Amino acid sequence: MRRGRLAWRAAVVALAVVATGLPATGASARPGADERPGLVIEGGVTQPVFGYADAIRERIFVTSDVDTDGDGARDVVAMDIMRPKVSGNGLKVPVVMDASPYYSTVCRGNESECKADVDGDGLNDRWPLFYDNYFVPRGYAVILLDMIGTNNSTGCPVTGGRADNISAPTAIDWLNGRRPGHDAAGREVVADWHNGRTGMIGKSYDGTLANAAAASGVEGLTTIVPISAISSWYDYSRSNGLVTRANNYSGSLANTVTNPARRAYCAPVRAALGPAGDDVTGDYNDFWAERDYLPHADRVTASVFVVHGINDDNVRPDHFSKWWAALGERGVPRKLWLTGTGHVDPFDFRRAAWVDTLHRWFDHWLQGIDNGIMREPAVDLERAPDVWETAPTWPLPDTQPTQVFLQAPAAGNAGGLSVRPGPGNASATFQDTPTMSQSNAIRHPSDPLANTENRLVFLSGPLTAPLHISGTPVVRINATVDGEDTSFAGLLVDYGTRERFSTAGDGVRTLTEEDCWGGTADWGGFAEDACYRKVAKNVAANPQELVTKGVIDGLNLDSLSTSVPLVPGLRTAVDLNLLPEDYVFDAGHQIGVVLLGSYSGYSSRAKQTRAHITVHFDRSRITLPVVGGRAAAEAAGL
Repeated sequence: MRRGRLAWRAAVVALAVVATGLPATGASARPGADERPGLVIEGGVTQPVFGYADAIRERIFVTSDVDTDGDGARDVVAMDIMRPKVSGNGLKVPVVMDASPYYSTVCRGNESECKADVDGDGLNDRWPLFYDNYFVPRGYAVILLDMIGTNNSTGCPVTGGRADNISAPTAIDWLNGRRPGHDAAGREVVADWHNGRTGMIGKSYDGTLANAAAASGVEGLTTIVPISAISSWYDYSRSNGLVTRANNYSGSLANTVTNPARRAYCAPVRAALGPAGDDVTGDYNDFWAERDYLPHADRVTASVFVVHGINDDNVRPDHFSKWWAALGERGVPRKLWLTGTGHVDPFDFRRAAWVDTLHRWFDHWLQGIDNGIMREPAVDLERAPDVWETAPTWPLPDTQPTQVFLQAPAAGNAGGLSVRPGPGNASATFQDTPTMSQSNAIRHPSDPLANTENRLVFLSGPLTAPLHISGTPVVRINATVDGEDTSFAGLLVDYGTRERFSTAGDGVRTLTEEDCWGGTADWGGFAEDACYRKVAKNVAANPQELVTKGVIDGLNLDSLSTSVPLVPGLRTAVDLNLLPEDYVFDAGHQIGVVLLGSYSGYSSRAKQTRAHITVHFDRSRITLPVVGGRAAAEAAGL
C-alpha cells in the first residue's frame, strides 16, 4: 500500500507526545517526586542522561510457531535486553534490535565480539557492538536477539527460511503484547516499558533478518537499517541460473552459525537444505521463493535506511539495488548510503558521520523527533576513498539508458565501442574456457589482444570528458553456440591509472588505535567498555579497474525456474544484467567491455563444455545508465 511522506511524517511527529507525555520539542523536565521521567532533547537529538552501568538487563524467551528440529515442541526465541533503569519507573522506550545468528560463533564487529554471561547469573555481560553503550543512555532499549537455532534459542537454523524470518517478528509480537514471554524461571514477563516502536539494524545476515522482518509486515516494526544485507537468498547463492557458491552452501552456513555442541543434533536439518535448493540445476524453486523478500516489498510498513558497498563481493550490490527499487515503487520512506568499500559496516568506513546519522534516524523514527533528517538528501555516495557527495535519489537524476554498440573486431584488433552501430552482418567467435581467471579476463590496453581465442574485447577511444554511469548496465547480444550448454559473462572495465579503492580486505584495514562511543560498566568483574579499533581505507593506483560484471546460465535465458538446452547453431538473444554501479570514467581513460563464457571470478561452477560462442553484431550492445544520456556519451567521445 502506497503511503504519502506527509502522512508518515505527521504520524512520527505525533509519536513524541506518546513517548514521553511531554511536548515533542525542547528538553523534558528532570524527574522529581511527582514527575514522570523523560528524555532530554537538545539540538534535535536525545542526550545521554540515563545510566548505563545501572541499566536493567534481562533475558527473555518467547515461543514461536515453528518446530524446525521436529522434536514436537515449538522453537523458542531468546533475547538479551538492556534498557534504562527509569524504564521500570514510567519511561516508555523504543527498541533498537540486532537479531543475529552469530552471537556465539562468528560473533560481531571488527573485533569479533561474542555475547557471554561471564559470571553465570543468567544475564548477558558481553554486549557486542556499540548500540547498547550509545543508545541506552539516550533512552532506548537495546535487544540482541538470537535467531532460532542459535545460541540460547532452540531449534535449528534454516538459512533464510521461515524460522529465520519469524525470529524477530516473534519477539516484536511479545514487545507489543501479542505473544507471551517468560524468564529463565518460567515466570511470565511483559514489556510494559515499551513504547510500541522497534527499529532493527545489522550487517550481513543480521541485516537480512531485518529485511525479512520488514517483508513480513509485522506490526510494531517502525524502521530497519539493513547493512550489506541479502534481499534474495537465490541471488546470494546463484546468478541467473548458475550456482555461485559451493554445493549445499545453505547447509554449510547453517553449520557455521549453529553452536558446536548442537551441530550433530541439527545435521538432518542441514542435510535437507542442499537437495531442496537444487544444486544440480541452479534453478529458482519454492525453496528460494521462501527466501526471497523482493516479492513482499508491498508488505513493508517500516522506513528503510539501506547501507551497502558497491564493491561488496559477498552480498553483491544487486541486493541493495533491487530492494531499493522495490521500496521506492511502493512509496516507502528510505535513505541510502553507498560506499566504495566491500562488505564493511559503516561504523568501520565512516564512523563519526555514521553514529551521528544513525542517532538522528532512530530519534526521528523511534522517538518521534522532527530533526530534519527526512528533509536532507536521501543518498550519500562515496565517490573516491573518504570523498562523499549527496544526491536526492538513486540512480542519480538525469540518468538515461544509453545504447553503446559493440563494433566487430578487425583481424588483430579489439572491437570498438560507439553510440553509433557498426555493420550488422559481422560476427566474431571465441571458445568458452572454464579455466580462465579474472586476471586473464582484464588486461591493460597495452595488451588488448591477450586470450583472443577465449574472449572478445571492445575498447572505446580515450575519453574526451568524464563519463558517469549510475544504475545497472545491461549487455545485449545475439549469439549462436555449437552445443546445448554454456555460460555468457560480461565485464565492464576502466582502463587507465588512478587512485582507487583496493579490493584487499574489502577495502579497509583495522588499526590498533581505538575511540569510544558511549557508556561503560563492570558486571561480574568484566568491564564492558565502548571502545573500538579504528579503521582506515585501503587504496591503490591500479592501471585498470573491474567496474562491474555479470554472468548468466545459457540454460536459463528465458526462465530462472526451468532449464532449457540451447539449440546448436540457432541465433539466440542474450540479455545480461551486470551488477549495479555508480562510477565515473575519467577523461583520458578507455572504457572496455569483455565478453566471456565461463567466468571464474563470479561462479564457483564453470561449465565444462568448452563451447564455441559466435557473437553477431546486428544487436550486440551494452546499455549504460549514463548520467546525461546519449548527449553526455557523445560529449565524452563515444
